[in-house]
Amino acid sequence: MLQKKFQIKINWKAVQREILDYFGILIGVILTALAIVWLLIPNKIAAGGVSGLATVFYYLWGWPVSIVMLIINIPLFLSCLWVFGPRYGGKTLFGTAMISLAIEFWQKLIHLEPLTKDPLLAALYGGVISGIGIGIAFRFRGTTGGTDLAARLLHHFTGISIGRSLMFFDGAVIVFAGFVFKSSELALYAIMTIFVCSKVIDTVLEGLDYAKAAFIISSQPEIIGQKILTDLGRGVTGLFGRGLYSTDKKEVLLCVISRAEEIRLKELVKQVDPRAFVIITDVHEVLGEGFKDVEAG
Repeated sequence: MLQKKFQIKINWKAVQREILDYFGILIGVILTALAIVWLLIPNKIAAGGVSGLATVFYYLWGWPVSIVMLIINIPLFLSCLWVFGPRYGGKTLFGTAMISLAIEFWQKLIHLEPLTKDPLLAALYGGVISGIGIGIAFRFRGTTGGTDLAARLLHHFTGISIGRSLMFFDGAVIVFAGFVFKSSELALYAIMTIFVCSKVIDTVLEGLDYAKAAFIISSQPEIIGQKILTDLGRGVTGLFGRGLYSTDKKEVLLCVISRAEEIRLKELVKQVDPRAFVIITDVHEVLGEGFKDVEAG
């Protein structure tokens, strides 16, 4: 009787990546929960989302924020799992469950004693801390659940963009909270929190080290390209284009530079061809030689 031996090869690098992802999501969830418990709930700032709705219910009927969030998040997760399939799996469930556990932990530790009773400071720093937390969770391919799941469902069934869906759900929660708390100022603070949070999330995901991308259209692309290679030490890519008005074929130079090199590039182009057409735009993240390592991103 022949015995077949099956050798299971384990990709330890992938396993380490998965462990790191779950750890990163946990850190993000803990920070997000801290912002909710320490700054937003005590100051009645319902900054949209499931946490904002749970905050309103807490002040209306005394329902625990963590339990309300779990009751709302689990059906949303199961609906996404049914509609979109397994890609809404482990990491989403982990983040959705852990946000409620983290809120319960912080509430018992802090006992809802606010870091500040100034709603303006609470709105600003609540947005900063929650933005850092959500951004970290996103960066490690996770989520904290909430209205982003509802927005994806609405987009799937109605075709409304996810961005507009999020605005709809968050706006509805803010308006509802404004009526319940009978305060337009609290609604305005909540809008400020959402704005700050979204900007911080973008910063966490894209980084602070902005680069510049330059598109150069010139009658002397070869000379300009060589000068960029030699004088700036940057790579250049030639893209073939055609003027729709003149129908002339043109070579468009594309290069990515640091912010400090922008002035030098413009001077270099001007020396060779003062009539060159140059477009310089911000680039939030660059991976590859001369910039950030690909695997580090």
